[in-house]
Amino acid sequence: MLPEELSNGICSLNQGEDRLALSCIMDLDRMGRVTGYEIRETVVRIDRRMTYKAVDAVLAGDKNALAEHAEFVPMFKLMEELSKKIRKRRSERGAVDFEFPETVIELDGDGTPIDVHPYERGVSSRIIEDFMLSANETVARDACDAEIPFVYRVHDFPNADKLESLKHVVSGFGLDLRGDLSQIHPQMIADLVRKVQGTPQELLVSTLTLRSMQQAIYDTECSGHFGLAAPYYCHYTSPIRRYPDLQSHRILKERIHGKLSAKRKSHYEAILSGICQVSSKNERRAEGAEREVERIKKAEYMEHRIGEEFTGHISGVTGWGLYVELENGIEGLVPVRLMKDDHYDFVEETYELVGRSKNRHFCLGDPMRISVYAVDPALHTIDFIPVEEEEKKRGKARRKKAHRK
Repeated sequence: MLPEELSNGICSLNQGEDRLALSCIMDLDRMGRVTGYEIRETVVRIDRRMTYKAVDAVLAGDKNALAEHAEFVPMFKLMEELSKKIRKRRSERGAVDFEFPETVIELDGDGTPIDVHPYERGVSSRIIEDFMLSANETVARDACDAEIPFVYRVHDFPNADKLESLKHVVSGFGLDLRGDLSQIHPQMIADLVRKVQGTPQELLVSTLTLRSMQQAIYDTECSGHFGLAAPYYCHYTSPIRRYPDLQSHRILKERIHGKLSAKRKSHYEAILSGICQVSSKNERRAEGAEREVERIKKAEYMEHRIGEEFTGHISGVTGWGLYVELENGIEGLVPVRLMKDDHYDFVEETYELVGRSKNRHFCLGDPMRISVYAVDPALHTIDFIPVEEEEKKRGKARRKKAHRK
């Protein structure tokens, strides 16, 4: 992110003010296809600064929101219509759309977590996402066609060995992945994910599919984005918070002004490979830091809820226990040492824990009622215990108390 003086100042979209911008102005037909475009420097005047929540209210037909933003209602509805067409085309070409829930952690003034709940993506979020994806694809295609040095966002084919494991698992549900898995088409993955939506197998299949995917990286070669089923893709829409986007803007502006000479091209060819490597590495670091902060705050939140009961579903299965994700998005571990009713073995092929004596199966996606057993804020760990085991402990304690009396 650029310094706050810039990101919240001259780069902020303040209502009633002019802002310099680099715009990708696209013409789209009734099917959502890009039929023409211009990439140029512009001046943008902000008529009204809207929030996602306000736009969602308008599109949901809220009377107060419709009255307050009456002059913009036709535009919002047109944006929604266009967004649906763009998304439909992306889906038809085979883009993989995972719907994993995100979590919002609310903090008080001291940074103490006071609430944790799922993040609800509204229609307005999808509109902006669809428009940004279209701009990113269009800019990438322009740069690739012009054969200029550029920073692309690429996503390679999934790992074939992991796809074999996925194929083995889904075959048990009557589903299949056919053909050469090292050159699989994204449409096959997208179809598989769609087929299990709303079924008990959805989490298992979606999780295993995601694990088979490669990580997207930055590169100087336009080799396409598998997950989006896009032959051209880059990051262009967030220059105040991502360095690759800012680098893309620099190159595009030099080209617009006719300054992308042979000397400047050689300059970029010399530095862009290193920029891509550093950007990809730092992206992984930032994602890791974000996950770690979430773990810290979630542990702090659950520290005061030991003994409370929650409902969740199994989000991970390992030899040392079950990971259970609660309805509010918090995940904890049920260690096998706390599962006293049997001795459990981990079956890697089907991602299950199976009891030796009772043949009880625990697998991804299964619902589970748990009690918070222990929290270690220093290690950021949360341990759960199955409610049935907790009830057994309580029953033993009550019987011991009664015996002493």
